[in-house]
Amino acid sequence: MSVRKVAVRKVAVRKVAVRKVAVRKVALVTGASSGIGAATAHRLAPSHHLILVARRADRLKELAAGMDSALVIAEDLTDPEAAGRIAERVGAEHGRLDLLVNNAGAHFGGAFADTGWEHVHRSMEINFAAHVRMTGALLPLLRRSAPSAVVNVASVAGRIGLAHSGAYSAAKFALSGWTEALHAEERGHGVHVALVLPGFVTTEGFRYRADRASRRTRWMLSTPEVTARAIVAAATGRTGERYTPWPWWLLAAGRRLVPGLYRKAAPTIRA
Repeated sequence: MSVRKVAVRKVAVRKVAVRKVAVRKVALVTGASSGIGAATAHRLAPSHHLILVARRADRLKELAAGMDSALVIAEDLTDPEAAGRIAERVGAEHGRLDLLVNNAGAHFGGAFADTGWEHVHRSMEINFAAHVRMTGALLPLLRRSAPSAVVNVASVAGRIGLAHSGAYSAAKFALSGWTEALHAEERGHGVHVALVLPGFVTTEGFRYRADRASRRTRWMLSTPEVTARAIVAAATGRTGERYTPWPWWLLAAGRRLVPGLYRKAAPTIRA
């Protein structure tokens, strides 16, 4: 065989190798039927095979119809068996998972004296336990696909306690602490674990009306699209924690530095 033919064959082998390396990544987004989840799916769609998870199959199918590659899985994540079924489906369909976005959630408002333990329990189930079960079921696949990432969508209510939102804050505080611990445990396995903490974002689960905001408080508001950008940046930029809008970080830092002053301010959510 001539030297030229050998050289051509080597170039061809290199091209095949490049194609193998450039495999399209797989991302799973929970709570994908609307709001932050739908915006995140749209942002990931050009570069990922998507797995869209939520309770409402019709909304998921509508979202997936406008995408190149999307698998719809309709599940209620408060069902303890749902995460296992989802993991089996992902393994069978793709055999890998590069990004898990735990976004499903709902806001439970009201004073504890009026709503009691049942409200706290419901909030913990969808805003914390569902994320833990999803991550646990998919972690073996994430490790095998490393470098991979998990992004947990918490809330600024997971860093600062807000009156009339205790049930929500309890779940989001739990998610924030667990995310920090999981990051330390999984970084050695090539799984990056990040936290995104949105402020007031108008979604179906949290209807904060932007028209109530004054000029002084408008900085507190965000959109699903801005939050989606933060989620993707946290995953791809290997950032550990992101607030959106970013000035919420100042309030969270102030709460840690001067807790007495924070308590006097007595922040509240009036959605």
